[in-house]
Amino acid sequence: MLVLLVLAAYPLVFIASAALTRSSLGNPFQEFVGVANFQSAVGSPAVRDSLALGTGYAFGVAIASTILGSVTAVALWRSLHAGAFVRTVLLLPMIVPPVVVGILFGFIFSPSGGLLHTLIRRFTPGSGTYAVLSDTTWAIFGVALADVWEWTPLVVLLVFTALLGQQPEIIEAAQLDGASGYQMFRHITLPAVAGTIVAAFMIRLILAFKVFDLVYVMTSGGPGSSTQVPAFLIWRSALQNFDVGIAATITLLLAVVVTVVTIPVFLISKRLRND
Repeated sequence: MLVLLVLAAYPLVFIASAALTRSSLGNPFQEFVGVANFQSAVGSPAVRDSLALGTGYAFGVAIASTILGSVTAVALWRSLHAGAFVRTVLLLPMIVPPVVVGILFGFIFSPSGGLLHTLIRRFTPGSGTYAVLSDTTWAIFGVALADVWEWTPLVVLLVFTALLGQQPEIIEAAQLDGASGYQMFRHITLPAVAGTIVAAFMIRLILAFKVFDLVYVMTSGGPGSSTQVPAFLIWRSALQNFDVGIAATITLLLAVVVTVVTIPVFLISKRLRND
């Protein structure tokens, strides 16, 4: 209980108090302002755009990671002879620190000698320079690609573990009845791991909402505000503009958005697991 109070309750109370007061970085809780910070945040186009961008980004990378991770997990399950080495290599991106991942993909997308630029010039001689992270349209996709690469192994691990937990008697009975591979996957394997897949999607969704490291390292929120996701906006408000009250308010608004979008996913996951 003491650990929960220190690590959960106290930060929540601090954030709520800061959101209701005029608070700077060095001098919090200066004056009670009620809902003024909420009115200012909700009325700000930058905050609304950031929350919308963060929601779209989270759903995009969560869907991509879940699909790629589930397909990879099924492939590993059907090729158990591949050995532990292959499975370990596939899980390595999840072990690499996010800052290192950001630096790595920054090099990949570099317009001066990066891997992407080199490949494009190799196969399309005479083509121009491709600066993905400097493009207002494509920068967020560059960050998303790095995010998917880093966290897809988590989905692989969860789904692969669920696949290994299937009851062998059911699979053997289906094989004796002459069920094809597709029929076994459609009617036995997929229902058995559907709850895990949805749960993995929910975990991936929450992680995507919190992305900060990759944005900070790869784009610093730019170009313009095209990659200014909520976590980065919170950091900028608190540590660059020194407005802890607004930062706390955006944090609470983000928590509300995350709760609203994850509750239906949680209920679906719970229902699938019970079935």
